[in-house]
Amino acid sequence: MNKSCFQRGVNTLIAGSFFVVGYALAADANQAAVSRGQALHADKCATCHAEKSGLGDGNVLYLRSDKKATNLKQLEGMVARCNSELRLDLFPEDEADVVAFLHKNFYKFKKH
Repeated sequence: MNKSCFQRGVNTLIAGSFFVVGYALAADANQAAVSRGQALHADKCATCHAEKSGLGDGNVLYLRSDKKATNLKQLEGMVARCNSELRLDLFPEDEADVVAFLHKNFYKFKKH
């Protein structure tokens, strides 16, 4: 094997390693956002949604067939609206974490 071929192989291996590490870090960051969102949802959203559902379980609002949010942009808007109207005092990154939790566990919108 000549040096340039060997060097290309090493460069490919290094680039691939960075991709795998970057993907793993992104997955860890996303899981961290989902975990934070779950805690925020439990603290700021669950009680009101349980009362609103009339069934004592606010999660049914996310599972119904006539969901109010049909894409990620609408879900982000709904979380922001609840935050603003109910004065939940969530920062934008908190809203994003709640959206990550709801998306992963209930909405599961398809990527375009």
